[in-house]
Amino acid sequence: MKDGEKNMAYSRGKNSNIIVGAAALYVTNLGNANYSSTNAFPAFVSGTSYKETLSTNSAVTNVGYTNNGIDITFNPTFGDVMVDQLLDVAKLYKSNMQVTLKTSFAEATLENLLLSLGQKGSVNTGTLVTTAPIVTTDGTGTGSTVVTSGVTSGSTVVTTVYGTDKYIELLSGDLGDYPIERSLIAIGPGIGAQGAQPGLGTLVNDSAERVYVAYRAVSISNVTVSAKRDAATTFDVEFRLLPDDSGSYGKIVDRTY
Repeated sequence: MKDGEKNMAYSRGKNSNIIVGAAALYVTNLGNANYSSTNAFPAFVSGTSYKETLSTNSAVTNVGYTNNGIDITFNPTFGDVMVDQLLDVAKLYKSNMQVTLKTSFAEATLENLLLSLGQKGSVNTGTLVTTAPIVTTDGTGTGSTVVTSGVTSGSTVVTTVYGTDKYIELLSGDLGDYPIERSLIAIGPGIGAQGAQPGLGTLVNDSAERVYVAYRAVSISNVTVSAKRDAATTFDVEFRLLPDDSGSYGKIVDRTY
């Protein structure tokens, strides 16, 4: 043993470093600026889960329930240099890089479908059903009265709205269209989270979370919309993450609160 070195006892590891659990996924709304190295994502608040912080932020929306969690995949491509004197490569160099994020939206809302399609536009609302006005005479012979659902309004046509519909236009796109980019933020369990075990007091940190931030995300997967008797309607989506102008895809932050 060298001078100054400590005799460190063997340790199997730390179970508090094992992360298990799903993440809540938020996405920036259309019309709001995406986050980047120069446009910081919402600040952390001491003593508050980041899920609660984002829940009151009008620039982002929670996609709701997901299936099978999220998978972030880093896929580098390497080139190689061969030389005569070696049977294997003498040098490797990175020639390409791709990062993807996959999940499945369990809430089949039109907002989630629009996000999955990566399409321009928004979710629209309109009139679903209106009643036909009933025209009756006013009893004097000088005019008529329009009656709708028991409401009279002189000679003015009145319609009753039973509800509103929501819809998105399914667009083919135009020449020169560019993909719609969003920022994604996922919040899941972090290092050291102990599930708030009773009796541990302040000796163990039970409020930890890991925050995943992707600055530029583009939906690139095929999207299937189904209606089946024995299966829920879900949207499987894959996002291609792109670097911002500083070369950063985003951040992964371990925080306690």
